[in-house]
Amino acid sequence: MSRFTMTNSPQPQDSPVGAPLAQATAGNVLGGSGAMFDGIAKRYDLLNRVMTFGIDQRWRRRAIGLLQLPPNAQVLDLATGTADLAIRTAMNHPDAHVTALDPSRGMLAVAQAKVTAAALDGRVSLVIGDAQHLPFADATFDGVTMGFGIRNVPDRLAALREMRRVVRPGGRIVILEATEPPPSLLSWGALVHLRVVVPRLGALLSGAPAEYRYLQKSIAGFPTPLAFADLMRQAGHDVVAVIPLLLGVSHLWVARVPQPLESAR
Repeated sequence: MSRFTMTNSPQPQDSPVGAPLAQATAGNVLGGSGAMFDGIAKRYDLLNRVMTFGIDQRWRRRAIGLLQLPPNAQVLDLATGTADLAIRTAMNHPDAHVTALDPSRGMLAVAQAKVTAAALDGRVSLVIGDAQHLPFADATFDGVTMGFGIRNVPDRLAALREMRRVVRPGGRIVILEATEPPPSLLSWGALVHLRVVVPRLGALLSGAPAEYRYLQKSIAGFPTPLAFADLMRQAGHDVVAVIPLLLGVSHLWVARVPQPLESAR
């Protein structure tokens, strides 16, 4: 029996991410939705390793280091998928507890098996939910991570505001996301990989061509790194750094939740 929980957070009926599970049927697989990821959950880790040549794991480790967690930290990992980032966070910080949230029941089923295999059932909690409507009280967490998930959220500003709300003042928010590198001679190969190789290889290995066409289109449609940093500022984040990875095929955004004015005096 699965041990992850279903939250009672409000979920918009027209939202492709975090839609009620009753709507997650084979005939209603919206781009970026939990239902879409249900269909590729069992091969998701293999596809990530093959299509990024394993570099995605190095990026996750870097994201965790940028959190700068205090002792006994409470961490929230959004769009956790199969819990790679959540598990690595718990392993790197043996005194931390990680809450890992995702809208896909299929992805969380794979995540549960991995959490159990890593003997982390007591420190990694899996939750079904929507990043736009987090079911947690204000200032619950010392830090938030989100790896390769923000581009699938319809209302990114709402999700960013929720991240800020649930993080304690001074805590960090680290977002890792795939991006299209700016055109140049050096990035030409990366662009071909993203636009041609990833959709075709993903379709071949997963048997899900529509899902991997969506992947390429969602990356192409994501804001520029600086524009996304501005969106984070609009949500109340104090952006500390915007870090390009491998010629810009991915980026890390690092932000902190500002301290209240009265505590800064």
